[in-house]
Amino acid sequence: MAATTYERLKLHITPEKFYVEACDDGADDVLTIDRVSTEVTLAAKKDVPPSAVTRPIFGILGTIHLVAGNYLIVITKKTKIGEFFNHVIWRATDFDVLSYKKTMLHLTDIQLQDNKTFLSMLNHVLSVDGFYFSTTYDLTHTLQRLSNTSPEFQEMSLLERADQRFVWNGHLLRELSAQPEVHRFALPVLHGFITMHSCSINGKYFNWILISRRSCFRAGVRYYVRGIDSEGHAANFVETEQIVHYNGSRASFVQTRGSIPVFWSQRPNLKYKPRPQINKVANHMDGFQRHFDSQVIIYGKQVIINLVNQKGSEKPLEQTFATMVSSLGSGMIRYIAFDFHKECKNMRWDRLSILLDQVAEIQDELSYFLVDSAGKVVTNQEGVFRSNCMDCLDRTNVIQSLLARRSLQAQLQRLGVLHVGQKLEEQDEFEKIYKNAWADNANACAKQYAGTGALKTDFTRTGKRTQLGLIMDGWNSLKRYYKNNFSDGFRQDSIDLFLGNYSVDELESHSPLSVPKDWKFLALPIIMVVAFSMCIICLLMAGDTWTETLAYVLFWGVASIGTFFIILYNGKDFVDAPRLVQKEKID
Repeated sequence: MAATTYERLKLHITPEKFYVEACDDGADDVLTIDRVSTEVTLAAKKDVPPSAVTRPIFGILGTIHLVAGNYLIVITKKTKIGEFFNHVIWRATDFDVLSYKKTMLHLTDIQLQDNKTFLSMLNHVLSVDGFYFSTTYDLTHTLQRLSNTSPEFQEMSLLERADQRFVWNGHLLRELSAQPEVHRFALPVLHGFITMHSCSINGKYFNWILISRRSCFRAGVRYYVRGIDSEGHAANFVETEQIVHYNGSRASFVQTRGSIPVFWSQRPNLKYKPRPQINKVANHMDGFQRHFDSQVIIYGKQVIINLVNQKGSEKPLEQTFATMVSSLGSGMIRYIAFDFHKECKNMRWDRLSILLDQVAEIQDELSYFLVDSAGKVVTNQEGVFRSNCMDCLDRTNVIQSLLARRSLQAQLQRLGVLHVGQKLEEQDEFEKIYKNAWADNANACAKQYAGTGALKTDFTRTGKRTQLGLIMDGWNSLKRYYKNNFSDGFRQDSIDLFLGNYSVDELESHSPLSVPKDWKFLALPIIMVVAFSMCIICLLMAGDTWTETLAYVLFWGVASIGTFFIILYNGKDFVDAPRLVQKEKID
């Protein structure tokens, strides 16, 4: 079986069945989905009824079961990102969620409402930009992993051979994956960021590509998914690969990021920065070792760059991380702590060179992957930098972009694009492309995890920290505060539903979406609004005496301020918490 999926598809809809017709040259296959029995079979084009309603689609994302029954999710719009070694890469930009059921009359009012909410959750995940695919190329693996495969692997379908960490529709494709004969209809989709640029330095043209692959294991939103799970999967784990293609030679440099790999949490409670809580009873070493065992197997040596503060609320996490590395005592793991905010305070971002100089020799030892135009592997990358800050977003992306530039400098010199003594920083046209791409990468990862654009992108784009950048960071921080407290429960539920961490059971007697709120949740916000309103009214409509007016203002002012502090004190009772999956408790 060729490692490709069908590129051109038509969806034919009848009241009884969905027919997905392969329209590639020489193809006669039709995937048939029975809307009543849900059975999936292969048919031929002659079996499609002429009465069917027909529309073009660009891929099957998969199927999901909701309260009303099964739904088929298809890609209806796509945008070409570029070509990757003669393979076209696409970004999915629009989707359609189609019900198997022809009517909803079998549902109660509560079930109808729940089904509507579940559909809005699905559509929310699909509305977050960053779904990429190729019908002919395996986007889930790095160049180095693909170079070390067997002929049998090359003949597998894209779904079979894919790295399951990065197949975001793996759960949705579970029914198709069980039937190898229909795998050419099963399209693995990556979530993250991809950009491609045709560049020129010294009159020599090369392709420069940046790919960030988000893991679907322990995926979620900023404050509700931190640390690791019992399997060792780290929150917000992202594999980022930078690729150069010049005169048939290919080079790549891979880095990873992921949450501090111990059991900790940072649940929202209306405070601007909730205090991180480290689990006092969990077996941290077990999860920590599972995490790094898998990382060493996949990537080789691990050079940890921990960018969190070494004082204040972040200090215990830094100390715990350092202690765990020391206790593990592995020669494959090195730990480097760099207090980003302390070293770069007062906008002294030039001091990042301290870290780069510190790891320069290590980076040279790790090297990069390079294969020449004849297909011969010249060098392998022996390990990766695993960077993290608290969110693995802003500080992390800045450092990764600097390390990637240093690797790219060495690669382009070796390939003969850069002359001896030339610096990438001096190539103004390429530098603009490079910096903007890494800033776009930061924004994509931040929007997918924190709900807003990244911070510190003014430095990534320009190489300087600016006052305007500080203002934009403040604005994004305010947006993060709102989203993290008042909409992230819904976002977390949406991701858990999409990835299969929660499965809908229509026979469940109690709606999982109806969580009763106590009197505080319902009454206190109303009291605060009334109190604040009355305070304003008293100021606008003075009484007979200033004493009387002052008394009213003091009464309602104290009531509004008092209510505000009660809400803050019981902040966790007012945030939008997830409802579908019970998260682990942190003592």
